[in-house]
Amino acid sequence: MLAKFLVLPFGNPWKLKSLCISTKNLRLRKLLILLWDTYQYENNSSIAWNSTFYGEPCFPHGMKSIFVSSGAIVGRNCVIFQQVTIGSNTLVDSKGAGFPVIGHDCYIGAGAKIIGNVKVGNLVRIGANSVVYKDVPNECVVTAGEQVTLPKHKSMDNRFYHSCKGSWMYYQDSQWIAVDDLEIKAILEKKLAKRNRKSID
Repeated sequence: MLAKFLVLPFGNPWKLKSLCISTKNLRLRKLLILLWDTYQYENNSSIAWNSTFYGEPCFPHGMKSIFVSSGAIVGRNCVIFQQVTIGSNTLVDSKGAGFPVIGHDCYIGAGAKIIGNVKVGNLVRIGANSVVYKDVPNECVVTAGEQVTLPKHKSMDNRFYHSCKGSWMYYQDSQWIAVDDLEIKAILEKKLAKRNRKSID
């Protein structure tokens, strides 16, 4: 709880992470890294301060129980659910030694593990509890169990949508944006209505 208040002057934790990388003063950098590590500890997470992100990802359930190693690279507009691991493989005799590179606009389900020298393409969906240990091409779906990659024949919309006070928003480029596409709104409303009927029945 303390770290949450200490991070407030920076605007959000992600801005603090950026400062850890960009600050040239070594003493100040050490202090910022300590603050970042404390924030991670309080969230049961370990996102390395020097991991590379091409923009702030969307954490639908907060930055809880997420591990990202220092060598990992994550693209823009990625959705990362709780208990995800994006980790390096440092076994010297392993063919998969290295760190993951995740493309742009990826959707990573709860509990997914992406380990070692793998490249995940753009617009990929990784199902909950999947273990990814080999490359995934663009616009594919990875299912749990033995890694099975299913190609998609049409472009996927991996944005995270959220209903707030009667209007729909999606997360992109580190901000919430109102949905103005009437077709998407209709689909979201239909799915919400279907879910509400299930809970009533």
